[in-house]
Amino acid sequence: MSSVVIAGDTSGSITLAAPAVAGTTVLTLPATSGTVMVNGAAFSAYLSSTQNISANTWTKVQFQTEEFDTNSNYDNSSNYRFTPTVAGYYQVNATVTPSSANTAMAVSIYKNGSQFKRGNSISNVAGDGVTISVLIYMNGTTDYIEGYWFTGTTQTPAADLRYTYFQAYLARSA
Repeated sequence: MSSVVIAGDTSGSITLAAPAVAGTTVLTLPATSGTVMVNGAAFSAYLSSTQNISANTWTKVQFQTEEFDTNSNYDNSSNYRFTPTVAGYYQVNATVTPSSANTAMAVSIYKNGSQFKRGNSISNVAGDGVTISVLIYMNGTTDYIEGYWFTGTTQTPAADLRYTYFQAYLARSA
């Protein structure tokens, strides 16, 4: 029977190396203590060029520039959606800031093409945006999310990584 090799260093990280055996290797840890880090998908994208948003209609924001996309799960060129391949609970954040004063606006996370969670603002000051931060379960196969914006007047969101962005990461696998 082979043994498991445990190696550590001064950083506090420990590496478990399973023996090379045929079949499936399973690592079982006690559920009552310790922390297991999972390398899951994460992305951050932002609006980098002008997009006109019509008044009084929910419009998908085209977050077309990626800051990072660790598993190539975010489509930044056609659908502007995040489709993770690992089932679990994802922390999702989106902020949209208008380029000029606005009377009413809202940002929403759509899941599988339908509004799922919504944040509102009644600001009328240029530079005040609206943000949503939610935890969403994704099945890792067919679920996807998108960021939408609603505005009471025809607007152009601020095309800047500081003001109009969409992000998600795996907080815990299923």
